[in-house]
Amino acid sequence: MSATQHRCLVNSERMCHCDSVTDATLSPLLDLATDLCANLAAADRYDRLLAAVRRMVPCDAACLLELAADGLHPVVQTGLHPDVLGLRFVPAEHPRLDAILRAGRPVRFATAELPDPFDGLLLAGGRDALHRVHACMGAPLVVEGAVVGALTVDALDPTAFDPVTDATVATLAALAGAALRTARLVDTLEALLRRQGLVAHELSSELRARRGGEILGEAEPIRRVKREMELVAGSDLTVLITGETGVGKELVARGIHAASSRKDEALVYVNCAALPESIAESELFGHVKGAFTGASGPRAGKFEAAHRGTLFLDEVGELPLTVQPKLLRALQSGDVQRVGSDAPIHADVRVIAATNRDLAASVRDGRFRADLYHRLSVYPLRVPALRERLTDVPLLAGFFLDRARLQLGCGPLRLTPAARDALLGYRWPGNVRELEHVLLRAALRAAETASGGPVLVHARHVDLGAEAALAAPAPSPAAAAHEVDAGLSLGDATDAFRRRLVADTLAASDGNWSEAARRLGVDRGNLYRLGRRLGLIGSGSRAG
Repeated sequence: MSATQHRCLVNSERMCHCDSVTDATLSPLLDLATDLCANLAAADRYDRLLAAVRRMVPCDAACLLELAADGLHPVVQTGLHPDVLGLRFVPAEHPRLDAILRAGRPVRFATAELPDPFDGLLLAGGRDALHRVHACMGAPLVVEGAVVGALTVDALDPTAFDPVTDATVATLAALAGAALRTARLVDTLEALLRRQGLVAHELSSELRARRGGEILGEAEPIRRVKREMELVAGSDLTVLITGETGVGKELVARGIHAASSRKDEALVYVNCAALPESIAESELFGHVKGAFTGASGPRAGKFEAAHRGTLFLDEVGELPLTVQPKLLRALQSGDVQRVGSDAPIHADVRVIAATNRDLAASVRDGRFRADLYHRLSVYPLRVPALRERLTDVPLLAGFFLDRARLQLGCGPLRLTPAARDALLGYRWPGNVRELEHVLLRAALRAAETASGGPVLVHARHVDLGAEAALAAPAPSPAAAAHEVDAGLSLGDATDAFRRRLVADTLAASDGNWSEAARRLGVDRGNLYRLGRRLGLIGSGSRAG
């Protein structure tokens, strides 16, 4: 036995004697102490911890929460619904959790005092049991004098915790705090081995800064994306992120930048689909005074703005062909030339590009340069559609409903089983963005009739009918033409048909003119000019 393991066992035995525990309870404590010294993955460490808690405390549910800048984050739970892991608990909004963090010792709550954060979430009580009376205990997790989280146990039987001593809960909390700290240290050390040159303080600071913008999900397809992000972040390789609209490509790009050695410099965002061809070159590379009409002074482009940082080219497949050769030269040499200037400017830039278009097909069709495509796709990274990871829907739903609660100023939002089944049974053509919008609307409908306290989101509130209509194939021109007033002249009827078809296609494309043009099989610029003539856009608008 190593010296470290010996110290863990001795300390555990001392705590056991102080708490007057029996031989039956000594075993799980010894197991926990041994686990602190074992080489375990964080998930295994946490699962063993909660298993020991349930062996020692007669509870229906237990949860380990980590304290972060934006509140308490559930790290692992047992006996609660899975969407709990997507929630964030702000202590000021949850009196019981706030009391636990401030107490410095185990806290018990009488059945009638203060709302419980997990009301309606215990598997033992069913999702409709929002106001079931149950016992609750909790203790703060303290590491080196600082509160780092909380351990909570809940039971539907109000007398369940009567035989449990405060000392037993305090011991479990101490071991839980040590387990949390150990897991974080192991994660940090592993990251240091993968990313040479970074120190633990920078890693932990980065993780704290990204709270709320992290990529949520535990399904294997999204875990693969996270592993690839972590791998490529440590390099300066050009990354091409592909995936359908709404999967979170921009979030992936921001995550790669935030985990890279360039994280302290700018991440410059460029929406290539919104760049009119006439000014695209100037936007990317800048211009000198007098380079063209309206160039009243010199101006730096996006490449110069991103010097030593990262340039994110969103919807890169929409970049005009006339600009693509100059972008290729900038990627190859690192030098850019402002419009109207012959002097090169060196820009130390890491490029990340994203597209929902099949660029390989665009190359074959002559709409995208083959050499630029290969230069951008040094490290291709595909983000999976939500239908490929439906097991993440409950977790994402918990996160989005928690955000909706803050926006709407209502009580905790809880999905009924029927509502969750509706979400799991849908194909999500709009992916994560669509899920967020659906849940925000559902929360608004559910909160409208709520009288205070927890709010149930039923299947009728979810209402996927409108989303399903967008997912359906666009109506044929013949079908759309039947909807035109037969009393119109041929010219007016043609315009009415065009107006309706363009408007419907644009709505189905989430307002993206480039996507609408692809669906209609026309040039983006021509479609935009047609939309302006038909009165679908204002004279000062730009295509998006």
